[in-house]
Amino acid sequence: MHRRVGPALQIVRKMAGSGAEPQILVQYLVLRKDLSQAPFSWPTGALVAQACHAATAALHIHRDHPHTVAYLRELGRMRKVVLEAADETTLKELAEALQQKEIDHMLWLEQPENIATCIALRPYPKEEVSQYLKKFRLFK
Repeated sequence: MHRRVGPALQIVRKMAGSGAEPQILVQYLVLRKDLSQAPFSWPTGALVAQACHAATAALHIHRDHPHTVAYLRELGRMRKVVLEAADETTLKELAEALQQKEIDHMLWLEQPENIATCIALRPYPKEEVSQYLKKFRLFK
């Protein structure tokens, strides 16, 4: 079965036609590491759920952005990178910095406790945000 290639995917692939590599779209997630440790000791499933909530929310909020449209059009090629923030303070500082840089993201707050657990960016070309995230020492 063939799917029609929409304009958003053509934008992402336009570099390929010129001999350059196509853009690799990645959705970055930053999850709090301290939630897996005492005194929180959240189970793995609960942490995965937080990342899923944040990722889904970011995709929904930015569903009309050409990068998100292209990312969702090729489900078998989705790329996600999960990074860790040491604690809630670090996660909130990152959210503020992303806001200042106008990098589209979603800070997930678990309810009813209102605990910041995860940040998910909308899909971005890998090279566009990876260097910025490295400045926060989120990569190991």
